[in-house]
Amino acid sequence: MPPIPKRSDQRRRRNAVEGLTTGAARPAVRPDPDEHWHELARDWFVSLGESGQSDYYQASDWAQARVWAEILSRQMESGRMSSQLVMAWASGATELLTTEGARRRLRLELERMPAVADGPDEVEDELDAHRTRRAGKPSGNASGGSA
Repeated sequence: MPPIPKRSDQRRRRNAVEGLTTGAARPAVRPDPDEHWHELARDWFVSLGESGQSDYYQASDWAQARVWAEILSRQMESGRMSSQLVMAWASGATELLTTEGARRRLRLELERMPAVADGPDEVEDELDAHRTRRAGKPSGNASGGSA
């Protein structure tokens, strides 16, 4: 596995990504976790939807996450842990960009949001401004922050 790249603000050079192929993203709806899943599998699945990388998930990513949550649930409920299955699950979780290292390897960085907000409206305003910046549109935010 290649080493984890540094964050962009820690690199000296910022080379352009060459040979990038793009496609149209389609809206994806996060499915609900199965109520019968083991608590840890359910928590893991729910955490995916609460994490920034899920902004990029497509229907196939959510389907893969459901399969991995089911596998994890069955493994946890079996009472016997298979090291091979745990390694396979960890690999599948990496494909879903669940760790910062996995995201950096694909050059996906999540901006850190302010730690303290005055209330729910301010949090929503910050998220809207972040999404607007990511889409490359002017945010209309008078703070003058840079993306």
